[in-house]
Amino acid sequence: MTGGRESEIGCLEDVYVTDIGLTWIASRWRVVDLFDREPDRHPLPEEGPLSEWLGFAAVAVDEFDRSKAAQLGQDVQRLLRSSLPGETIRTVWLAATHGILDPDEHGMTGRTWLRRIEEGWLARVRQDDPAFVPLPPQPVVDEELRQAVIQVIHTVAEPLRLASEQPPYGVPATGLVPALERVVTEACADLGYRLLLRAVKTYSVPVPADGETYGRFVALGERFGYPYWVVREGLNDRRID
Repeated sequence: MTGGRESEIGCLEDVYVTDIGLTWIASRWRVVDLFDREPDRHPLPEEGPLSEWLGFAAVAVDEFDRSKAAQLGQDVQRLLRSSLPGETIRTVWLAATHGILDPDEHGMTGRTWLRRIEEGWLARVRQDDPAFVPLPPQPVVDEELRQAVIQVIHTVAEPLRLASEQPPYGVPATGLVPALERVVTEACADLGYRLLLRAVKTYSVPVPADGETYGRFVALGERFGYPYWVVREGLNDRRID
């Protein structure tokens, strides 16, 4: 009976889940006040936008069940243990957040910023479980899945490039498409796909109105086992019904 109840709760939770892990934190850019970027908005450094962003790492632990909360640690380690340079990580982060928080502006590389996020996440997890040790990262490296994600990237490559390099506000994410491809091939196909989704949604890049392309977006989400709305929510779907 207990297992059935837990399964029911999990299903109900999935109805409201629109992102997970590192890309969930990136999605919080919409709730960050843009005025927080002004130096006099918060007179104390610990009250500034950097602290606000790091707070989301702790919120992720309270927001999700244990498996989804653990996804944040997995995502961070998938990137940190990869061969990706810090600038590539910075680029995909900028795109996922509309350039609202640039690690460079705070004297950090992309890798340093990820470590700060991980520190905040671990500190919150260990409040409940002092002996907690994260599992080693388990990146998705299946070549067929990698190529499937690369192909979907190519369907929106040009409009995504233009949108990310010429945003109406925020720091531009120059070189986004090759950066996403590197995440997919050098780090993790799953995380690379979620970073693509986050960038496409952030810049409201239209999905080609051929039906087939939208179907490929959704099918990939199903193959990765995402909750229902992770792909669908916020996607600028231009299908012809």
